[in-house]
Parts: sequence; structure tokens; C-alpha cells
Amino acid sequence: MQKAIVIGCPGAGKSTFARALRDTEGLPLYYLDMLWHRPDRTNISAAEFDAGLKEIVKKKQWIIDGNYQRTLEMRLQECDTVFLLDYPLEVCLLGAESRIGKSREDLPWMETELDEEFRQWIVDFPKEQLPQIYELLDRYREGRRIVVFHARKEAEDYLRRRRLKIRNFQSGDLCCAQSLRTY
Repeated sequence: MQKAIVIGCPGAGKSTFARALRDTEGLPLYYLDMLWHRPDRTNISAAEFDAGLKEIVKKKQWIIDGNYQRTLEMRLQECDTVFLLDYPLEVCLLGAESRIGKSREDLPWMETELDEEFRQWIVDFPKEQLPQIYELLDRYREGRRIVVFHARKEAEDYLRRRRLKIRNFQSGDLCCAQSLRTY
């Protein structure tokens, strides 16, 4: 894994998963929300966003967190791994509500409420966005590892297995290196 994207419904925990993945894999993490939003709650232009995203995807390694469906195909063309958090609507709504009033590294301001427009975006996501995401994943499945989680526990278990695999690999290297030195 050198270039991974993390997508899913708002409130699913994409940023939390992406941070844990970054910490496990040691890859640089880019939040699309930080690219798109300014601290004063305005946005950059679509052209500025696209230019910034193109600079990121040119890099040798990355994790990109965020949907931004208009540019999803560009990221799918460049990535080798996709993580889709396809959680039940109730989980996503609770996730979005739970982050209200909390400072986050993936958003340039603190959310003070779950406004009705954003709540409706979450409610509509499974029927309006998710089918398009699955269609794109089907189109770009060749040459990519696509991992779909349907529950937070699945994502947590995946990360735990990755950490264990990396730890075992690293300690195996150390063991072999020590053995070679003794001969």
C-alpha cells in the first residue's frame, strides 16, 4: 500500500480510520476537508481544489481522506488501495453528532451543531451517493485492493491485524539481523 483513499458517509469515521491507518502504515495523510474549507467557513474555488488535489496525487505515497465525489474518479485512477466505510445510517448520524464541539485536525473549525442541511446530506448518502461510489469501485477494481467495512469493529480488526503483521515483520527482521551478527 502506497496510495490509499478512505471514503464513506459523513460521520462514519473516515478521518479517525485514516489517522489510525497513517499511524500504522507511516504514510502521509491529506484531508480533503482541510483542502476545501477555509478557517472562516468559506471554500476555495473548484479550480483551486482540483489543482491542490492534483499536487497530492502526484506524490509517491499518500492517504487521502474524504469523498468529494466530483473528484473521486481522479483519486481512484491513482490509488492502489480503497477503504470504503459503508456503515448503517444510524452509526453515521451518531458519529456526526458525537464530534460536535470537538476540535479536530481534519477540519479547520469546530462544529457547533449538526445543521439540518448536513444532517440531510447524511440521510440521503446511502441512496444518492453510495450507489455511484459502488459503480466507480466496480469500474476501477482491477489493479486495486478494495476493502469495504460494514461495521466499526471490522475496521478496528483490520487495523489491529495490520499492526500485528507489521510488528511481527519488524521483529522478525530484527531477530534475523541479530542472528546474522552472531555468526
